[in-house]
Amino acid sequence: MAHPKRRTSKSKKRMRRSHNALHDKTLSLCSYCGETIISHRVCSECGHYNGRPVLKSADDA
Repeated sequence: MAHPKRRTSKSKKRMRRSHNALHDKTLSLCSYCGETIISHRVCSECGHYNGRPVLKSADDA
């Protein structure tokens, strides 16, 4: 079975893992009410997604 001849340095290990960092979530504005929302999610304020009502809001009841 293969095994490394030399230990992997911290520098090489960290370079290999450099793309594993967490990224910020992309924010956008709701086209219906203008609230800031996470992209591709239903607006928690008005219940609209892609310009259409998806959730029944408290105002409709």
